[in-house]
Amino acid sequence: MNVRRHIPTAVLVGASVLGMLALSACSDSAGGRSDGKLNVTASFYPMEFLAKEIGKDHVQVTDLTKPGTEPHDLELSPRQIADLGESDAIVYLKGVQPAVDKAVQQSGVEHTVDAASLTELKKHGAEVDGHDHTTGDNGTGHDAGEHGHEGHDHGHESDDNDPHLWLDPVKLAQVAKGVGKTLADADPAHQADYARNTDDLVKKLTDLDKKFRDGLKNKKSDTFITTHAAFGYLAERYGLTEEAINGIDPESGDVSGSRMKELQKLAKDHHVNTVFFETLTSPAMARTLAKDLGVKTDVLDPIEGITEKSRGRNYVQVMESNLAALQKALGAR
Repeated sequence: MNVRRHIPTAVLVGASVLGMLALSACSDSAGGRSDGKLNVTASFYPMEFLAKEIGKDHVQVTDLTKPGTEPHDLELSPRQIADLGESDAIVYLKGVQPAVDKAVQQSGVEHTVDAASLTELKKHGAEVDGHDHTTGDNGTGHDAGEHGHEGHDHGHESDDNDPHLWLDPVKLAQVAKGVGKTLADADPAHQADYARNTDDLVKKLTDLDKKFRDGLKNKKSDTFITTHAAFGYLAERYGLTEEAINGIDPESGDVSGSRMKELQKLAKDHHVNTVFFETLTSPAMARTLAKDLGVKTDVLDPIEGITEKSRGRNYVQVMESNLAALQKALGAR
């Protein structure tokens, strides 16, 4: 005889609910996971870097963007969207990945931080002139651009804010502080550790900023050409001029003949000897322009993801490789 058939349904349901509550309580008491770690979802690599550097052993970080995937093109699976809603905290950058922006908005997760809300963003075009920008802040965390010393955009301006803030170490340090506060709010038991890790990361980024300021101080040229207009904030920070073949979107389509002629003239006038391309998109356009100009190509990495092709294992190392590439191209060493 099947004894279970005689157990009232209400009792079975009640036992099931109690079991689920017990598991939930066990999970909640450990910061959202049975292993005691905070479950953090990051939208793409720069946000993953922040979460891991600040959270360290207290967090389990899931990156929505797999290495080698162009972040701008990301589409989320139903499973990813469901998992996102189970996060204890979300770290993302609004304006980079529309699919992520929508999913985060619908997730209902309380502890969510948008990096774009933690620093000043600007509208950048295919040309960003940083010559009138007061570079750096000597580690104070104050953005010189917020005090009226801004670089200039010329033509081909984007209708949206440029989201590539992480390529300016000073701006990324500002974002780090906000991420640290969010993780501490989500996991108060480890608040002191998050604060200490945030301070350590800000120091790393401040040191990186100093390396760029010192490394680009004495240069023969100040203009660089790249396929993707990702380096506007970097150009502003260090008094450079970025000339991009494409706009903010790396796959923004064909480039007009007039723009190519414009770049050819700029390259000759400013003694440009390198056209930069990046690791996650095709180098064909950069190579075509470089061939026309009789110059070489090299990599300037927007650090949207780390792969085996990356010139470094983490954000700081790849930024240092970017600095070396810029120094070489601009005659700074």
